[in-house]
Amino acid sequence: MAIAACKGIFNGECRGNNGMERKHSGRRRVFVQTETGCVLGIELDRSDNAHTVKRKLQIALHVPTEERSLTYGDAVLKNDLSTVRNDSPLLLQRNFMHRSSSTPCLSPTGKDIQQRDQSGPIEILVCSNHFSRTKRLVKEIVEAMKIGIDPVPVCGGLGGAYYFRNCQGENCVIVKPTDEEPYAPNNPKGFVGKALGQPGLKRSVRVGETGFREVAAYLLDYDNFANVPSTALVKVTHSIFNVNDGVNGNKQQERKEVSKIASLQEFIPHDFDASDHGTSSFPVAAVHRIGILDIRILNTDRHAGNLLVRKIDADGGLGQVELVPIDHGLCLPENLEDPYFEWIHWPQASIPFTEDELEYISNLDPFRDSEMLRMELPMIREACLRVLVVCTIFLKEAANFGLCLAEIGEMMSREIRGKEEEPSELEFICIEARRLLEEKSMLFDNVKAGENEFQFEIDCEEEEADLTSNVGRKLATQAYCRPLGGNIRNPLSKLDENVEEWAEDEENMMHSRPDENASAVQDWISTVPRLSMSMKNVSTGEKSWRHEGAMQKSGYLAGTSSGNRSVNEQLPGSTSFVKLADMSEDEWVHYLENFQKLLYPAFSNRKSGSMGQRQRQRLGTSCQF
Repeated sequence: MAIAACKGIFNGECRGNNGMERKHSGRRRVFVQTETGCVLGIELDRSDNAHTVKRKLQIALHVPTEERSLTYGDAVLKNDLSTVRNDSPLLLQRNFMHRSSSTPCLSPTGKDIQQRDQSGPIEILVCSNHFSRTKRLVKEIVEAMKIGIDPVPVCGGLGGAYYFRNCQGENCVIVKPTDEEPYAPNNPKGFVGKALGQPGLKRSVRVGETGFREVAAYLLDYDNFANVPSTALVKVTHSIFNVNDGVNGNKQQERKEVSKIASLQEFIPHDFDASDHGTSSFPVAAVHRIGILDIRILNTDRHAGNLLVRKIDADGGLGQVELVPIDHGLCLPENLEDPYFEWIHWPQASIPFTEDELEYISNLDPFRDSEMLRMELPMIREACLRVLVVCTIFLKEAANFGLCLAEIGEMMSREIRGKEEEPSELEFICIEARRLLEEKSMLFDNVKAGENEFQFEIDCEEEEADLTSNVGRKLATQAYCRPLGGNIRNPLSKLDENVEEWAEDEENMMHSRPDENASAVQDWISTVPRLSMSMKNVSTGEKSWRHEGAMQKSGYLAGTSSGNRSVNEQLPGSTSFVKLADMSEDEWVHYLENFQKLLYPAFSNRKSGSMGQRQRQRLGTSCQF
């Protein structure tokens, strides 16, 4: 993939909400949500600005607006609202985020809504032609509501969810309000204590932002390749929803009509989920297609419970089944996270991709995907899109190199050694790409300060030639010295001893230009690497979240709430080894160039390590430390 050809997308030539290039004028409607979950639809005039919108919100909902900002994804809105699209959700939040006070969510009554919010009972936000199926479902639901068929709460899970039904009383869609997510202000199951916009179950997925991620997964599933059900972001009004009287989570006794921003997903009738059925009957194609999507979106929550299984045999037997992936609210984190791929050890994941699957992967374009999401979900954060770009490039290059689904998933997954979490192979590559970017920036600064320009060009050429050498040495540490079944990792437990030693050695290191062929691989294996200075800022003090008795790495505790829980008690710790959002757009383009150059040696090292492991298994030996 030619990264440079995509510079225009990152330099503002065709950007969405993050670039603030698109302008929208005339009358528009927006749905403003407070950090405690109250929602109000407001018609915007040309003369409206952030101040007038906050004033309308204050009058309608009786909520404080002082020292609060109106936000639209990453953007903080001020006088100019021309970038806001019709039917977009906005968030009113404190300028200095802290734990929510006990201010209750004073949602408007049904009468207030009719006076101030003329929208219908269910409104699809930021409509487009992607949601034609959802529009038909919404029409069915509204007709059912008119004849008194009310939604019913979903008992399972940690967040609030509701089945909305059609006129026959059948479950039609599942609605998940953003303010009823785990730790959100109106969570009905006792997991409360955070305001919208603060870190949630995963620190890089904010409270109230899982809904648009569900929609993003559906939009990215081109041609229904992975079978994600129709999903949209909606504003929905009903008395069934939960409203607490404050962060303590005490439910209001009197039910009133309230408006919520929520994800709405088509309900898929099914027979069971993947945890209730042996995986041997799962079609290889279905596992591959779901895995391809999970890798693109860095799904941190692909456990067996969110893979629905439908029997498709005419005789009702267990022979042929269909898989339906759901619950994508913990995908596209703002930083690289440790994913959870239930399928990673299934035998289907070790079968090579078919030609059709390789063609699908080859046609993926993460830059066009990012631009599409900016258009359809203008509230999405740039950091999420950068994770999408990195993971999609990684998938494309790995598949082209010949890696199978399981190998790609293993390279993206972390390991725990002792009590500490180590970066994945993907994260080591990202760390090295960032180090090279910073070194090149330092060299450039030295040139500007008066160093010889010719010498700088020589250094840059050496740096280019050294890309494969650095990452190869880092990834080869345990290629021939690890337990059977283990992945290639650099032990972070040695970080403290190695960093200072590396600081002294790095100045004296001389790198030779590697050959273009496989001889470079031997050079990597012959040297035991030390972590680069770029790892000095990596925190090893935070432990990964491994809650005893919980579904490991799935992002959710097993079971439901038994009373209100403290956020500090329940919120998982999470180490962020790689952050992408703090780079300028120009730095981002150069970072991706470095990243892509590092992939081939990493894949070569993975293949050579796998071959060595298979040889040891055949000989019946194991690696000795």
